[in-house]
Amino acid sequence: MLKLAQHELAPVLSRYLNEHIVRDRGLSQLTRSSYAHTFILLVRYITNATRTPIDRLQLEDITADIVLSFLDDLEKTRKNSSRSRNLRLAAIRSFFRYVQMKIPAALDQAARIRALGAKRTAVPVVDWLSLEEVKSILKLPDMARHEGIRDRAMLSLTYICGLRVSEVLAISIRDLNLGPKPTIHVMGKGRRARVMPLGPETVKLLRAWTFARPNAPYDHVFLNRHGQPLTRDGFAARLTKYVQIASKSMPSLMSKKVTPHVLRHSCAMHMLKATRDIRKVALWLGHASIQSTEIYLHADPEEKLEILTSHGGLGIKAGNFTSRASDVMSMLQAARKPDN
Repeated sequence: MLKLAQHELAPVLSRYLNEHIVRDRGLSQLTRSSYAHTFILLVRYITNATRTPIDRLQLEDITADIVLSFLDDLEKTRKNSSRSRNLRLAAIRSFFRYVQMKIPAALDQAARIRALGAKRTAVPVVDWLSLEEVKSILKLPDMARHEGIRDRAMLSLTYICGLRVSEVLAISIRDLNLGPKPTIHVMGKGRRARVMPLGPETVKLLRAWTFARPNAPYDHVFLNRHGQPLTRDGFAARLTKYVQIASKSMPSLMSKKVTPHVLRHSCAMHMLKATRDIRKVALWLGHASIQSTEIYLHADPEEKLEILTSHGGLGIKAGNFTSRASDVMSMLQAARKPDN
């Protein structure tokens, strides 16, 4: 039987992530970072499942069966939701659409993977924290320590501005304006930019961190202890640590799964309660359509979204907004980092 030629995985993935996604399709660096993270997880899964060294992986090692097993593992081991599972599958299917165009010998393999269907999901139920729960977490980072200064600034900014984790990790020094009219420039999904005002307390925290921030060849605002851009897993680990500590004095946190995105949801809910205006929430969150924001209207059935006039969401307030316009693993890690 004639054995089909094998194709090294790294060069194909590299061309897809570093050329096709941004140059040919015009997608954002955040999308490239998200897709690269998907393949980091997939490559790790395949090497563990097949005992194949990373540097010997071939394109043909990614079969429809292994992709299905990987997706199931995301839900069982990493506790990913069906929505997250579907996003990972979308990245893999996009890659194999590229493979179909570039490698005719892999047409059948690519067609089988692209035929995999997304998992049906129910209308998402928004998980969010009360104002007291948010405060119990944000007060924990120790401002006497280097990492504590970073963590309090990072978590507070994420909550106050309702940022996606990808957005906060991509913020660079040049995106910060901490002058008389402080703002932050955020590049969101689909290259949608927004400029957001910053309150005095957030400015104070960001100034403290930029002063303590180590010198590094990267201009990302939030760096890890090695002076490299902080990763999604690093962000999640820091948040989990503070949630576990906070739950000792705030027992209601014990029953909640607090992810970085829950801070964004919490910001949206508190702003909706404070403003009664779903349009302002959509603008603040950077949603392309108000339909994406309507999930928050159904998230609080007990109170029927009665406005709580006793607080303003840790200083959240409406404002005016404007827009301005090697090997497999090392390559993927590099692709996750937005260009400086």
